[in-house]
Amino acid sequence: MYSSKPNEYYPSSGQPVPPPPPAAMGFPHPATAPQYQGPQPWSTSLCDCTDDCGNCCMTCFCPCVTFGRIAEIVDQGSIPCGTSGAVYGLLEYLTCCHWVYSCSYRSKLRAQYSLPESPCHDCLVHFCCESCALCQEYRELKHRDFDMTIGWHENMARRARAANLPPVPQAWVNDKVKVPNDNAQTIILVQII
Repeated sequence: MYSSKPNEYYPSSGQPVPPPPPAAMGFPHPATAPQYQGPQPWSTSLCDCTDDCGNCCMTCFCPCVTFGRIAEIVDQGSIPCGTSGAVYGLLEYLTCCHWVYSCSYRSKLRAQYSLPESPCHDCLVHFCCESCALCQEYRELKHRDFDMTIGWHENMARRARAANLPPVPQAWVNDKVKVPNDNAQTIILVQII
């Protein structure tokens, strides 16, 4: 039934193991993936709402906007900000159980970034401190270099542009460097030491 002949995937004990294949589709090979480090701490605490006063005020007066922005990033753009925010607003207005919906997104966020479940269970945090929880999640995503106002797709486009920037060509002409600009050529004087 099984072949006794070793193959390239399961070599016999005397043969060296071949190197892992290159990463496919942007996912690292398990042999070269970084080891799990355990939960990473939140970048700010639950009660640091005033670290971002603008977001704190927006969350107090219109939490559906903050939630919609968080949900779009956590869902990686599969559900638009407006849709998530509208569902949150309707749940808040009709049932007062909006915290159950937002709690599920806190759990997703924690899973994506290996964050600890602190100071207590996600649902309890959202039930007791909804505004503080939304502010903390918003700050966490901002800390991870997301511009929360532009959404998932534009954030990914910016990251792709930043990753694919070509090196700046330099043409030396009499102690001057020509640096290309999007709109026009800029000449910068360089002092040679």
